[in-house]
Amino acid sequence: MTVHRILSRARDQLPLFCWLLVLWAVLWGSVRPAVLLSGALLSAAVVRGFALPPLLPRVPVRPWRLVRLLGYMLADLLQSGITVAWQVLRYGPRTTAAVVEIPLRADTDLLIAATASLATLTPGSLVLEIDRDRRLLYVHALPAGDARQTELRRREVLRAEHHVCWALARTGADERSRAPRPGEETS
Repeated sequence: MTVHRILSRARDQLPLFCWLLVLWAVLWGSVRPAVLLSGALLSAAVVRGFALPPLLPRVPVRPWRLVRLLGYMLADLLQSGITVAWQVLRYGPRTTAAVVEIPLRADTDLLIAATASLATLTPGSLVLEIDRDRRLLYVHALPAGDARQTELRRREVLRAEHHVCWALARTGADERSRAPRPGEETS
């Protein structure tokens, strides 16, 4: 193994090493030198002993796109919060909900997880299941009393997916997020 590969592997595993070290210190409730040294040794053994993939894939840093994603998220939180509050005030316990199957175009774990997280953070929706193989999200959505509202909830999650792909995907991946999924018809 070349020095370059060793350094590259160490750089890729550094976030995992740091996370394990922080977790060790939190579990012990101390940052004494003995705790940090034992945590560093244990973290290094775990990272070196197990063939783990890099914790974080290489994500391009695009500050403007991340700011826009954050802005979209905040606007969505506000709008969804108002919608859910109105539904609860108007219908109370008779508020309708549905489980909606949403086909995703994102094809990496990072993008799917970020989309699922963004959808779950939104008031009135909760991701119940992620079918990674078929790239499907199952989302409990509120309100969803008829086909129109259900389709609106589906479009909201797909819009969130588009924003996530635009902000976090490598070049070309955000174009793939707009392309039809395999087996999907184009209109």
